Amino acid sequence: METGRLLLLPLRAEQLEQWTEDVPAFERALGCVYEGEPMTEEPLRGIVRGQLEAVRRDGCNWLWHTFWLMVRREDRVAVGSADFKAPPDGTGTVELGYGLGEAHRGRGYMTEAAEALCGWALSRPGVNRVTAETEPDNAASQRVLGRCGFSRFRELPGSVWWELPGGGGARG
Repeated sequence: METGRLLLLPLRAEQLEQWTEDVPAFERALGCVYEGEPMTEEPLRGIVRGQLEAVRRDGCNWLWHTFWLMVRREDRVAVGSADFKAPPDGTGTVELGYGLGEAHRGRGYMTEAAEALCGWALSRPGVNRVTAETEPDNAASQRVLGRCGFSRFRELPGSVWWELPGGGGARG
């Protein structure tokens, strides 16, 4: 998938495994320089490994389990990644998660990627809503979701939930 500045590359199982185990080999295989969230730190490595197992278990739905690498088109720098946590549930809802490398924050990359991924998701059969969770004090992530057309729908201790209904919500 392409946006104005980014390539959004869905990672296959072998690429997810390589990302968690050998970032230099991952970079060589994809022809990019990885500057997203550090893979050397938890919780990202554990999350990716969990999604890798889901990709392997549910290959027919791999696009709903994998991570989408956000590669800047101009120089092939991977600035971040995003994922859907699972295929659409019984209500037609999917949950979006994402992260950027610290050096690439505040430049609109996440808004650009989230808009494209939400548009893609909402165009799929059986999907009528995208949700996302933020920490209450994560104003940057909340601004991304607001710019993408999400609205708050639930607040719990330690988390704020956002939703984007289908039918014209996501721009992109």
